[in-house]
Amino acid sequence: MEPNLQIVSRIHRAAFELFAQKGETQVSISELAQAAGIARGTVYNNVPSPETLFETVAAQMAEEMHGRILASFLDITDPAQRLANGIRYFIRRAHEEPQWGRFLSRFAFSHDLLQGMWTGPVMRDVIGGLEQHRYDFRADQMHSAIALIAGAVLASIVVVLDGHRTWRDAGSDTAELVLRGLGVEAAAARRYATTELPPLP
Repeated sequence: MEPNLQIVSRIHRAAFELFAQKGETQVSISELAQAAGIARGTVYNNVPSPETLFETVAAQMAEEMHGRILASFLDITDPAQRLANGIRYFIRRAHEEPQWGRFLSRFAFSHDLLQGMWTGPVMRDVIGGLEQHRYDFRADQMHSAIALIAGAVLASIVVVLDGHRTWRDAGSDTAELVLRGLGVEAAAARRYATTELPPLP
């Protein structure tokens, strides 16, 4: 029996929310069925390998966010502006979709599929910025630079989810401080961090 794509999508969404709520990478068939509002047998028929569901959902999440951010960069060539926008997109989305933010904050450092969110397009942009002399740090510090970006973004997401800052203030401050940490001059970093943020495609 071929999986029903609409049902599969519903199951994946339910799994995503359960992972975010529980902070665990395994959920039971009963939990999935209840959260998705379907019968246990429907879960079995449409998810042949429940034990790999977390990896499937995490990969989809990373791919979807990468695709949307890259689409937003089509008319932006300045790597510093791209980075500032990317940082703020993550923080804004966590505000708009709290479960998405919780999922990311819980698992982004502990699972390879989500760690790839920081070592794909983000790393390519930072390398490009370094080569164009937009940043000022040593090439052998690249992994530390990526850790700085990822850590700042995830910490700001938690601050926003906990209600301590608005996404706009946290996003702009985080982008500004990260850019300054990478060697961008203070006034320029502030300008990049406060530029109007377009909608995420």
